[in-house]
Amino acid sequence: MAESTPLITEVAALEASFQRIRAASRAEPAVSIAIRRDRLARLEAMVRENQGVFCTAIAADFGQRSHHESQLLEIFPSLEGIRHARRHVARWSRPQRRPVSLWFQPGRAEVRPQPVGCIGIVTPWNYPLYLAIGPLTAAFAAGNRALVKMSELTPATARLLADLASRYFAADEVAIVGGDVGLAESFSALPFDHLLFTGSTAVGRHVMRAAAANLTPVTLELGGKSPAIIAPGYPVDKAAARILAGKCLNAGQTCIAPDYVFLPEDSVDDFIAAARRVVTRSYPALERNPDYTAVIDARHFARLRGYLEDARARGGRLVPLAGEENEAARSRRLPPTLVLGATDAMRVMQEEIFGPVLPILTYRDLDEALAYINEHDRPLALYLFDRDRRRVRGVLERTLAGGVTVNDTILHIAQDDLPFGGIGASGMGHYHGHEGFLTFSKLKPVFYQSRINGIGLFSPPYGARFEKLLKVLLR
Repeated sequence: MAESTPLITEVAALEASFQRIRAASRAEPAVSIAIRRDRLARLEAMVRENQGVFCTAIAADFGQRSHHESQLLEIFPSLEGIRHARRHVARWSRPQRRPVSLWFQPGRAEVRPQPVGCIGIVTPWNYPLYLAIGPLTAAFAAGNRALVKMSELTPATARLLADLASRYFAADEVAIVGGDVGLAESFSALPFDHLLFTGSTAVGRHVMRAAAANLTPVTLELGGKSPAIIAPGYPVDKAAARILAGKCLNAGQTCIAPDYVFLPEDSVDDFIAAARRVVTRSYPALERNPDYTAVIDARHFARLRGYLEDARARGGRLVPLAGEENEAARSRRLPPTLVLGATDAMRVMQEEIFGPVLPILTYRDLDEALAYINEHDRPLALYLFDRDRRRVRGVLERTLAGGVTVNDTILHIAQDDLPFGGIGASGMGHYHGHEGFLTFSKLKPVFYQSRINGIGLFSPPYGARFEKLLKVLLR
């Protein structure tokens, strides 16, 4: 096994690691199922055997994050995704027979999945382990090697992951990169065989621009404003419970968290009451509650407070659901807060919130809500609470989103057999499960000519026989 590599924080070390991994991928164009399973097994062991230290590192980066929440949202889906890939990688990797047109029989055709080589993975700060391990699982299943760029906001997790990766993997299999925004720009400019970025839409544009210089294919997992719709007649208390559960996970710092809620205009008071019950029951003494996550840093805390101040100044009514404002400023545990009377003039309705702030919009007719959603950028997620199957089908047909959960939130991302990805401003491309394998594979088409074939009939010199055959082809 090649010598291990510590956390990379300098451009020179980054370029050297890239060249090492790229050269190794070129020297191993065909990667056996045994090697793929071995890498996945080592990845699983790395996560499973170090759960406690991963949770501790993530909590250190956030200032406060429940170990239980990290186990549920980072460890569990990472392990499930790896196990799913290990079970299915042999089937995914088989050549696929494809039909051959009558004119080319008895030749045969197939598609052969092959690793593309060296993968770049840019990981955000909000789920620093899962959003590194998930893409790495897909890359290994497809037979690739990878470099993983961690966020500068999660240095403890980055150092730990680099240290553990150096114990479980060779330096030419995977490398972990830390560093600041400048190093991230250098990372995106490398000529990877595929680059996967998870983060904001604004930064995603810069990443795509940098990748374009090398014609590097990109998968962009971005964000946007994911709506939750409560249909007429659906129990508001049940919807509020699931919406607030999805919003309060990781204190709303989730790319597919509900970003705003549409509900019937006569249900606002019921929703407020139900939301307050959910939060006070789930997070008693919120400002000291060990289950409630802090906002990642002071800059993001100030950003969220700025959203609330802007909404109030523009006529919005703020409804904190728990907690004390003064204590929140000291602990960076911002109370879940509803914004009533939200309008598009407010920053909270213009930008992805990424925090425990939830604007409330109302409608008289469900068509109003759907029209509003369709007039704005395609969301990464959409949540519909409805028991009318015909109406559910209608909403699914009339809206376009990266993914949907009906009568709950978040859970579509946890399904290993469902692809994950956005559309338009919320991203491009997919990964997870088989789709992740396909993203990091080249589906190479191959045609096998038969020993007995009629292709010579179509060769020059062209004459009467050719013209007769051509008439049959063009009939």
